Amino acid sequence: MSHITPGRSHLLQKPAGVGTATLLRGTGGLLCTVAELCTPVRSVADRFRDRFDRPPEVRAVAPGRVNLIGEHTDYNEGFVMPAAIGLETRIAYVPVDDRRVELMLAATGERAAFELDRIGPRRRAWIDYVAGVAWALGEAGVPTHGLRGIVASTLPMNAGLSSSAALELASAWALTGDGPPPVDRVTLARICQRAENEYVGVASGLMDQFASSVGGAGAAILLDCRSLEHRAVPLPAECILVVCHTGSERRLEASAYNRRRAECERAVATIARRHPWVRSLRDVDRELLESVRDDLDPVAYRRAEHVVTENERVLATEAALRGGDLAAVGRLWAESHASLRDRYEVSSPELDALVEIAAATPGVVAARLTGAGFGGCTVNLVRRDAVGRLRAIVAQDYPRRIGRTPRIWEVEPVGGAGPVEA
Repeated sequence: MSHITPGRSHLLQKPAGVGTATLLRGTGGLLCTVAELCTPVRSVADRFRDRFDRPPEVRAVAPGRVNLIGEHTDYNEGFVMPAAIGLETRIAYVPVDDRRVELMLAATGERAAFELDRIGPRRRAWIDYVAGVAWALGEAGVPTHGLRGIVASTLPMNAGLSSSAALELASAWALTGDGPPPVDRVTLARICQRAENEYVGVASGLMDQFASSVGGAGAAILLDCRSLEHRAVPLPAECILVVCHTGSERRLEASAYNRRRAECERAVATIARRHPWVRSLRDVDRELLESVRDDLDPVAYRRAEHVVTENERVLATEAALRGGDLAAVGRLWAESHASLRDRYEVSSPELDALVEIAAATPGVVAARLTGAGFGGCTVNLVRRDAVGRLRAIVAQDYPRRIGRTPRIWEVEPVGGAGPVEA
């Protein structure tokens, strides 16, 4: 990947959207609790034997992701820096000769099925993510086969850690056989994105599926959401990523999300009247934005200002990480969180409290909200010898300030989706 710069660009491709759907929430509502979802994956084989009276032959695994920086930039054709993480979704299964897919949730025992040759419309349930992938694979000319399987996950739902993308990528590997799918990892991510966009009906971008498919051990990924150029960004060995859950589900309703996308599009349309070559906020830099400020309504200006400056921060964070300038990483993440809070208005009191607590804890390098906002999680870059301190301080101070119980995970970047021995 080379020559990635914010601002003007003539690589005018289709915008990428944001991926915020969750594993067991279809448009029809919540199907199980977070506690029920987080069944240990070691129980998958036992539950499979209980259900099918035989051991599974294959397991497909796909990781969730945490986005280090670059929020609400992907559907504006900008830059993001996600990392695949060890919280994951697994499908243990046996391939079968018929064209029927039958799956059971390890957490709840709930079952669902569909026929590959008659997938039908979405059901407004968790199985839509699997059926959608089957449909999208068929549309792409990728052969699929029937299976009997069981799904388990250690990913918390509705937390902004891409449980839907993990289910989609695990499904793609399971549906295409016991070997690698016959397409490259980027193409497979795009197929899964299409499933979520066109079948499930969620306007997700490519970031989540991309991270789950292409992720690499020990490194985040700098992704250009316009060209799909990408490169690994190693994280400092002396640090670890710590994800803190607010204890509140993300409350970014579809109407609020769509409104923010519309506000960005409104800004682009206004700017393009004077500068017709502008196709997305990726094409706008600070100088250009200031030159048209009087043309924009205040809300559209704030949304555009966040996206323009956030793109700069992604690239600056990469440079700081490569140069070992952890103080700069901390400043950039703090600026990102403030911009999401004040310009994009997607933070919450819970997220702000977690960031403030972490930022005041010795040994925490950087902290910010991650994901779409309005609840969910923060991501923290923490020196390894300070993780216990952060855990203790969050466990003590956060409930006192907010009245909720946080959940905390130490996560490391992992490789992308694939098979594991059953």
